[in-house]
Amino acid sequence: MRLEAPPASTEAYDGRSPFPHTEQHLGGVPARQAALTAAIVVAPFIALGAGIWLAWGEGITLTDLLLALVFYVVTGLGVTVGFHRLLTHRSFTARPWLRVTLAVAGSMSFQGNLIDWVAVHRRHHAFTDQPGDPHSPHRYGTGPGGQLRGLAHAHLGWLFTSEPTSAARYAPDLLRNDPAMLRVSRAFPALCAISLLLPFAAGWAISGGLYGGLTAFIWAGLVRVALLQHVTWSVNSLCHMIGERPHRTRGHDRSTDLWPLALLSFGESWHNGHHSLPSLARHGRGPRRIDPSAAVIKLFERLNWATDVHWLPPDALQHRRTVAGKRTLRGTT
Repeated sequence: MRLEAPPASTEAYDGRSPFPHTEQHLGGVPARQAALTAAIVVAPFIALGAGIWLAWGEGITLTDLLLALVFYVVTGLGVTVGFHRLLTHRSFTARPWLRVTLAVAGSMSFQGNLIDWVAVHRRHHAFTDQPGDPHSPHRYGTGPGGQLRGLAHAHLGWLFTSEPTSAARYAPDLLRNDPAMLRVSRAFPALCAISLLLPFAAGWAISGGLYGGLTAFIWAGLVRVALLQHVTWSVNSLCHMIGERPHRTRGHDRSTDLWPLALLSFGESWHNGHHSLPSLARHGRGPRRIDPSAAVIKLFERLNWATDVHWLPPDALQHRRTVAGKRTLRGTT
């Protein structure tokens, strides 16, 4: 894996200006890699159009909807509980079989191999919304034009820039000391294929025909992938642009809590809560902060499949919200 150039110094960054040297990273991605990334992004949208055409006048079958829901939940929780809270932030310790299961489920989401995913996310936390952050929407400054351009970069454009993240630097624990995760990471292409073949096989078996397999492939396969991808990318983009900031974060961090995405993202859109204390198993802190990923981790803990879970003590929640409230009143957030 390539090593990225050291990020520009953040000491002089004022929080408003464009990041230095951003233009030099535009493009420069090897043609084969760019073509593969584009295919992963574009193909699900083509499939959406095909699905609408096939369903025109007939509707979408209950089988397609149920299969799409099942695969969305399984692969989505693989990303949020597995890739993110377990492997990136080590919010809990999982039994070896559960660790592998979550890693496999997350790999079936078409969001990259798990070691690169973890490395990029850890780098994002190290340089949140300042030079060095691989997908900050504030990359091009805080003016209207820069914000629109930055939003597009944070949502999707960063996948096509020549700023590789070093797994050796940001994920050495997985790269060097975790053979099981290394094997799952290397199996990423095969797991993506399985992620599409399973809905096809299930749809064919349930409907008893090729047409049922094809529609399941489209809706529970490609369209499901597209929805989950864009929900995840929206946490990178929208959850650093709009929403509430009830919790204190460091430096130039502009992470927000965005409630409309809470259910679809399995609690990941409580992003300000996450950035305030990244190692916690629960991101949605406080009343009405629905966090399905945390509920799943709680279930794992009760089944004794997960241990050493990092929960926030109740008194700490009240203290941090009080501090954040005072900062808001003083106009310092």
